[in-house]
Amino acid sequence: MAAADPTRDVGDDVAPALTADVVTAALSEVTDPEWPVSIVDMGLVYGVAVHDGCVTLTITFTATACPCMEMIQGDIRARLGRVPGVRDVRIVVTWDPPWTKHRLTEKARRALAGCGVSV
Repeated sequence: MAAADPTRDVGDDVAPALTADVVTAALSEVTDPEWPVSIVDMGLVYGVAVHDGCVTLTITFTATACPCMEMIQGDIRARLGRVPGVRDVRIVVTWDPPWTKHRLTEKARRALAGCGVSV
């Protein structure tokens, strides 16, 4: 019988608990198709709730006529589908409060400035 590896944590094979923080971290990998900025840093994510493997997101967009709404929602579903423990994703779109540039994180502001966008 092989000796146990003392450098390996006991929980290495266990997926982290599905929490709003885990979901938000995954969402930080979903970028706005028009800009090199995540939807989290854009301030589009208004709320994350997790219950028994069901993720409910409350999101907004920069404009009611945003041409990327369906694409972003598809990207969200695809990314969260790879998170262990996610069984279902429900996306609620809200326009209240309206999105403004004040929701941008400092990271988003730097990225947009790098593209020549003044915010």
